[in-house]
Amino acid sequence: MKFNKWTLGLAALGIVSVASVATAEEAKSSVATALSSTTLSGYVDTSAQWNLGTGNSHAPAYSFGGPSKADGFNLNVIKLTLAKDADAAEAWGAGYKVDVLFGPDANAFNTASSPLGANTSDFAVKQAYVDLKAPVGTGLDIKIGVWDTIVGYEVFESVNNPNFTRSWAYTIEPTTHTGVLLGYNITESLAVQAGIANTYGANINQKAQNVGATINGTTPSETEKTYLASLSWTASTNMGWLGGSTVYGGFINGFNNAASSAAGGAASDQTYWYAGTTVTTPLQALKVGASYDYTSNQKHNTLGKGYAWAVDGYALYQATEKLSLDGRIEYAKLNAATGVPSKVLALTATAQYDLWKNVVSRAEFRWDHAADGTRAFGGTGVSAAGGTAKNSYEVIANIAYKF
Repeated sequence: MKFNKWTLGLAALGIVSVASVATAEEAKSSVATALSSTTLSGYVDTSAQWNLGTGNSHAPAYSFGGPSKADGFNLNVIKLTLAKDADAAEAWGAGYKVDVLFGPDANAFNTASSPLGANTSDFAVKQAYVDLKAPVGTGLDIKIGVWDTIVGYEVFESVNNPNFTRSWAYTIEPTTHTGVLLGYNITESLAVQAGIANTYGANINQKAQNVGATINGTTPSETEKTYLASLSWTASTNMGWLGGSTVYGGFINGFNNAASSAAGGAASDQTYWYAGTTVTTPLQALKVGASYDYTSNQKHNTLGKGYAWAVDGYALYQATEKLSLDGRIEYAKLNAATGVPSKVLALTATAQYDLWKNVVSRAEFRWDHAADGTRAFGGTGVSAAGGTAKNSYEVIANIAYKF
């Protein structure tokens, strides 16, 4: 090991020992080695939104939408990711991933670890898990900590979705869990996941028995957990133009302290079923997709059995190297709170043009229609009676920088 002249001079005077310096250098070297394989990435997401018409106190309450985004400029979220991938060459490889969020959408994501999940800090932990590999068969992937849910066609990161605004399907889906998730590739085309988590809901470290909620008058026991499983299939390249197409199915069941619209917003034992597909077409630039989400609560103190479901269709067209055109059509049945229609039809059209490097720049038009005949949208007051219009029209510009 080489030492600089200043270190050798201190050693000669007896101020430091060569052994202690060597130990310190070795420790520094190991830290530097670990940091050298860690990557930093993320994005800054902004938007400008115009809700056509007068009044937006009852703007469509899809995830990360609503009145707070209407008729103005928005900082949506800042996401930072620190990650180290497990070394694929190591049989017992290990890594980690940390996703943290800052800004208004962090509050709405609401993974705060307090019992009630209240979050007004403009900060949220989205994911934080240890990633382990085990030499079992073709290789077993193990995530331990906080990780994204396994269901859904869309993800939290709007920059990775075909459209900027989230669907009603995404709105009724769980978002994240605290537990253990296993992943295994049965073949090159077929993969399976299975996991166990504390609860169905997003609050980190929340335990069913600690939230003070009851189901049918009984406090959940410490054995109450959430169980997850999924199966995915990807068409091989030798299937012609269908190569790369995917089919995915997922299932979740467990205790949800702050249940979605399917349970009226109160504690329940909740189940989620999901099926989705993305299909390549003979037209290389065109892909189509579809998804079906269904959620229900099995038992509840006062509400009985509630449910919600959504059917979505997607069309994704890469018109040029820089221009893409994406569309979504959706019909959803929502057993929801006052001010949200029980049935909704929604159409979204998005044009993205990559003018600047690393920048997502797109324009979007969204129409939501209260298909149950209620006037659920618009309005200038905050009355619980809802809005004054059957239709909502939104025009949105989205600019995000990815790094």
